[in-house]
Amino acid sequence: MTPKLVALTCVLAASGAAAAEAHHAEAGAHDAVYGVWRAPSRDAHIEVEPCEGGAICGKLVSASRPKSNPELLDIHNKDPAKRHRSMIGQTVFHGFKGGPTKWTGGRLYNPGDGNHYKGTITLVDHKHLKLKGCALHVLCKSETLTRVQ
Repeated sequence: MTPKLVALTCVLAASGAAAAEAHHAEAGAHDAVYGVWRAPSRDAHIEVEPCEGGAICGKLVSASRPKSNPELLDIHNKDPAKRHRSMIGQTVFHGFKGGPTKWTGGRLYNPGDGNHYKGTITLVDHKHLKLKGCALHVLCKSETLTRVQ
């Protein structure tokens, strides 16, 4: 093997290893956000998981049952046909892309008023996830979730 061929082989091997390491680091960063998180409002548990197009989504897996809506139905949904469905298992946010610590471009669903909001999701640290939803880019509300699993 000529010295040029040896050098080229070393460069290609190093670049392949670097690309594989970068891909693994990116996948690991997204893995950090996956799991079950507890929202303080209604002691809701939201499972964050991958969804279409490399985005992250969250679905409601449990919540305390308020006296005003013990069946946890989607009573405020803007679509009357969906008001009789249970909120358990429903997607409460979808379409967020980015990472490793901040995701944007998605929508948050607030079952309390039946509206969708543009927002951001920020992984504060391994145990805390901040959801921020905004109407008209100025009226914003945020909530910090705590990791359960």
